[in-house]
Amino acid sequence: MRFSVHPGEHAATVTYLSAPRTASALLPVSMLALTAFLPAASWACATCGCTVNADAVMGYSAATGWRVNIEYDFIDQDELRSGSGAASPAQVVNNPSNPALGGGEIESDTLNRYLRFGLSYQADSNWNFSASVPYILRDHSTYGEQQAPYSSAETAPEQLSFGRVSNLGDAKVLASYQGLLSSHELGLQLGLKLPTGQDGTRTSFESGPERGTPLDASLQAGTGSTDLIAGAYLQQAVSQNFEAFATVQFQAAILENLNRPGSDYRPGNSATLSLGLRYERDPRWLPQLQLLLFRKDADQGALADTTDSAGTVLYLSPGLTLQLLRKLHGYAVVQLPFYSNLAGYQLFPHWTATAGLSYAF
Repeated sequence: MRFSVHPGEHAATVTYLSAPRTASALLPVSMLALTAFLPAASWACATCGCTVNADAVMGYSAATGWRVNIEYDFIDQDELRSGSGAASPAQVVNNPSNPALGGGEIESDTLNRYLRFGLSYQADSNWNFSASVPYILRDHSTYGEQQAPYSSAETAPEQLSFGRVSNLGDAKVLASYQGLLSSHELGLQLGLKLPTGQDGTRTSFESGPERGTPLDASLQAGTGSTDLIAGAYLQQAVSQNFEAFATVQFQAAILENLNRPGSDYRPGNSATLSLGLRYERDPRWLPQLQLLLFRKDADQGALADTTDSAGTVLYLSPGLTLQLLRKLHGYAVVQLPFYSNLAGYQLFPHWTATAGLSYAF
């Protein structure tokens, strides 16, 4: 079960807050930056991942210029789930998602940490360009594939295999345009995820019965694919102190490096819809709340876990941005999944967290 959360799936383009403003004054840049942080969900956890719209947590300025961003994401996939509920090792083995195998893999945990470095340039009130690259540290453990019927001996400590991924992931470049309306409330986004991370079978298990065996393709630092990213966004002040926003994004692989018969891999397409509300009474601190719906199709290819990588998840994501210095801001978001419908058996997080710093110059 591969929750494809490949690194760098949302670009690190954070704009900053400079001085008290009205909600309408926030629109040009906030609309632009909203899409730059939309999740491109295909990272190492088939249907989970860092899907939070981190840019929506920031306050925004219409000033042109450069911005740098450093962000840390924490995702611990420590719960085995199927459909909309928890699953047990016995279910995985005795009722496998792929009956032809006569059993199933009992995964234990996947701990993901992403450190993202981003740079963006805002040319004017209409155009923004950004690039980001993540460094990934991922620990994965599994009891391996077991044949039915299940026995408790199959999940004994000595059956556990461990692997670690530590490398740069897939980079992302994005362009946002919001000149469709004079109010700059509607915008479009287009970009690419590039196959800069190690992919395929580069990293193997370090210990346990699976030692020397490659980790699944969805657990590697990169997907080996070039993905097209397209999105749209709309934002509007709803009162003197509140601003609402909506974003939609679609991501699909258009070119795969792993394309040889018998060793091919293509990450599943994904789509994200986000609705949010931000409170803007005091520009020094901006609390906000997002409701995010994420859908991912199954991965494809001989290296893919085709039966355990699709699903739909609904998240509630509270966040806060603080002005630390005149041009330096910090932000934090917690992502709480409260509904999931997962294909097959997948490791899933109880919660995820994102924190970052943004500096404009």
